[in-house]
Amino acid sequence: MSSTTSLTASDEQQAQSPVRKGEQTRMAILDIALEVAARDGMEGVTIGILADRLSMSKSGVFSHFGSREDLLIATLKEYENRFLTEVLKPVVTLPRGLTRLKAILGNWFNRLNAETDSGCLYISGAVEYDDRPGAVRDELVGMITAWEKELSKAIRQSIETQELIEDTPVDLVTFEIYGLALAFHQHNRLMRRPNGSAMVRQVFERILNQYQRVA
Repeated sequence: MSSTTSLTASDEQQAQSPVRKGEQTRMAILDIALEVAARDGMEGVTIGILADRLSMSKSGVFSHFGSREDLLIATLKEYENRFLTEVLKPVVTLPRGLTRLKAILGNWFNRLNAETDSGCLYISGAVEYDDRPGAVRDELVGMITAWEKELSKAIRQSIETQELIEDTPVDLVTFEIYGLALAFHQHNRLMRRPNGSAMVRQVFERILNQYQRVA
């Protein structure tokens, strides 16, 4: 019985090995796709470029995705996963309210600052696909909409904890903060000005201070 059990476990491990290898290869492809997208935009991501970078055949790269469109969508999804891991996941243990909201904003702008050389796909992708209909644009719109909802949720929680006044205009504050991120991106990326981090923190503190409840 022991021998049979051992053999079964070995067979299972061998059966899973190609799956794990396939997942590793797919992740390696997405790593390079994100690198290319940061440098050349999403439309710069092609099967041929990825195949050359990874020393693979085009068919080998293609086999991991149904189409180039699927590749671009998978690239966006992987970017979103990394974004949420860095920005949202670290704050889930913090108390709801301004503490969590400010931590979210701090993480977001830290990431934007770190992306000065590579760029934020939410922002650069919006420029690429604002007038380009299709599944990639739809995916990007859905991702940004979901992120805006997370910001709005954190603002509403700050109202529920009575740290922000009851009539705080949630949609307006979300709009202001997102607009601040766009300005920060241009300030850092295009203008190459060194004081973006300090300025952005002053501005979002000013935005929130307008609606903080006075004790």
